[in-house]
Amino acid sequence: MPQIRPVSDLRNNFADISRIVHETAEPVFLTKNGYGDMVVMSMEAYERHQFESEVYFKLKEAELEAKITDKRYSHKEVFDELRSKLSDQVESGDV
Repeated sequence: MPQIRPVSDLRNNFADISRIVHETAEPVFLTKNGYGDMVVMSMEAYERHQFESEVYFKLKEAELEAKITDKRYSHKEVFDELRSKLSDQVESGDV
């Protein structure tokens, strides 16, 4: 169940809100005059959300590319290319 609190709780009960977002890893929704105003979340939850959004975007991008091209790659081709790139990075000292 989402945590919904008035925005004044951010000032008056900051420690409680901080505890909630860290213990539950869920955001707290803050309202102003009865309407949604902002969301507070832990840095870890925010970073996880950013990562998941990036992965989702990359998957959508791959789906679109798959629709416009007939080129397909086998498992072996993909992993051989990844291994080659990693090997090149290790040799050049970039890793």
